[in-house]
Amino acid sequence: MDNNYDVIIIGAGPAGLTAAVYAGRAGLKTAMLEYEAPGGKMIKTDIVCNYPGVDNVSGVDLSMKMFEHSTAYGAEYIYGEVSEIIDEGEWKIVKASGTEYKTHAVIIATGTNERTLGFADDERLLGKGLSYCAVCDGAFFKNKDVVVIGGGNSALEESVYLTQFANKVDLVIRRDVFRGDEANQRQVLNNPKINVIRKHVPVDYIVTDEGKVGGIKFKDVETGVELDVASEGVFPYIGAIPATGFLANHEGMVDEEGYLIVNEQLETVIPGIFGAGDVIQKHLRQIVTATSDGAITAQNAFHHIQNLKSKV
Repeated sequence: MDNNYDVIIIGAGPAGLTAAVYAGRAGLKTAMLEYEAPGGKMIKTDIVCNYPGVDNVSGVDLSMKMFEHSTAYGAEYIYGEVSEIIDEGEWKIVKASGTEYKTHAVIIATGTNERTLGFADDERLLGKGLSYCAVCDGAFFKNKDVVVIGGGNSALEESVYLTQFANKVDLVIRRDVFRGDEANQRQVLNNPKINVIRKHVPVDYIVTDEGKVGGIKFKDVETGVELDVASEGVFPYIGAIPATGFLANHEGMVDEEGYLIVNEQLETVIPGIFGAGDVIQKHLRQIVTATSDGAITAQNAFHHIQNLKSKV
């Protein structure tokens, strides 16, 4: 097996998939490394209605369409979880699931992972009432009471989504105002199934004798008074952690939160290593901005490789 490539794309969300389209069309020998299903967070999204030219499409359908397009120009899709990138100047070595790949350019499009509440039972209750994906698990909570934690767009959107199944949705935020868009706020506030609890933070889960979620305990941020909210489902949407752990040996590549630092060309401090999508420092993390990043990085990777070859 030939493990040498012009460009390796790490991650197959909308940024990585778009990068593969552009890299393939540019004639580059391209590989995508991914350890989950293609699509990234799109595949966990029920309906996408803000992607230009597409009024209404399921996240799964859009993911599959992008994936088919990404491989149409020769890009290889390889299962593997990246553990390290070694910079050897003209060449980069990408280590993934016990295999080494050699490439002239790397596009990091690994996205982010959900932030947990940080409680002892986070892992134990996963799948037992605790979920980070309303689209994946919402149907399991038909006619039940659930809690959503967070005030951003994800929390607001998932609260509305859950009302098609749940009996009641308690949406709990730490401030007295939301961080999400006004349109999402209106949908939440106008939905009779959603009860907003303001100025409260989670303290711990309430666990049933059967070892399942029975609710969650909150604390008023002003008075300190605790509030028990009975619930059979808890959906935290309190932010994300960039998937950049494999870059721990490279100084200056990520900021204090772990997001990839890139310049206007979306290149990192290491020439030939680019970043795209949610994993980089940016203000707006949407499918459309990720696809834009993917196109830009693929084009800049092409020019980087052409410059290398012109020196030979």
